[in-house]
Amino acid sequence: MRPVHIALAVLVAALWGFNFVVIEVGLDHFPPLLLSALRFLVAALPAVFFVGRPKVAWKWILGVGVALGIAKFGLLFTGMDAGMPAGLSSLVLQIQAVFTAVFAAVVLRERPGWVRITGMGVALAGIGVAAVDGGTGGPVLGFVLVVAAAACWGVSNVLTRKAAPADALNFMVWVCVVPVLPLVGLSLVFEGPDRDLAALRALDWSGVGVIAYVAWVSTVFGFGAWGYLLRRYPASSVAPFSLLVPVFGMSSAALVLGESVSGLRWVAAVLLVGGVALTSLAPARLSGGGSPGAEAASPGPSDSLRTTGAGAPRSA
Repeated sequence: MRPVHIALAVLVAALWGFNFVVIEVGLDHFPPLLLSALRFLVAALPAVFFVGRPKVAWKWILGVGVALGIAKFGLLFTGMDAGMPAGLSSLVLQIQAVFTAVFAAVVLRERPGWVRITGMGVALAGIGVAAVDGGTGGPVLGFVLVVAAAACWGVSNVLTRKAAPADALNFMVWVCVVPVLPLVGLSLVFEGPDRDLAALRALDWSGVGVIAYVAWVSTVFGFGAWGYLLRRYPASSVAPFSLLVPVFGMSSAALVLGESVSGLRWVAAVLLVGGVALTSLAPARLSGGGSPGAEAASPGPSDSLRTTGAGAPRSA
């Protein structure tokens, strides 16, 4: 990769890692489900009018919109609102690579090799260490919700691989349209119209900045730049940079929010990132004899959303 493109890949990972800090700040302004709805609303508008018509069947857009937009982000934001620290959330969410591998084995009939199985075991050990660390200083419910969010992300990854969109940005913008109204409805039911209206009436420049960042910087620019890199280079060259996301997430949370990083958390980080690397980058074989690992290494524009684990963008 050219140095300028390496810098771009690192920048995207840094923006995605810092996104967890921005979400934490945003939760001081908005209820979690309303914040998630606003994120997708602003990400979809006005971009949806410029990316053209959907290039895949609506069933895939709706499926990914529900799994990723409603379930994954709804659970993630709610878990962080319940007290899950931003840095730890950025780390625990990476277990999605293991869920993706498991779901792909069941649905796509991929057979994980021993390297991938070893990686899954190492990553699960990291989750166990993170759970012990979180149990001593954070709510169990928040931890469970973030793990559930990672599982929903695994579902969306498999659905996206089935969809195989030719234009990752077009696909993501249309996916962003799906969760808006359902999340608003869920917010009205579970968070209440009074709380939602109070948050909107109290909107200030800090709240506007949060929404702009999570919608335009993290979602539109982040996925657009990642898709650009994957059109120029094999996914196997670009994917490892996404492993920097929890590093930036934990470090920025420590610097900006003053979150402490215990020794156990660093152990969890090493195990999780190492396990995810093995799980994501080791090739899996189709039961019919094909190798999706070869597909993941091709420089097609949809690789950013087709590949499992590290090949899939890991922003929040």
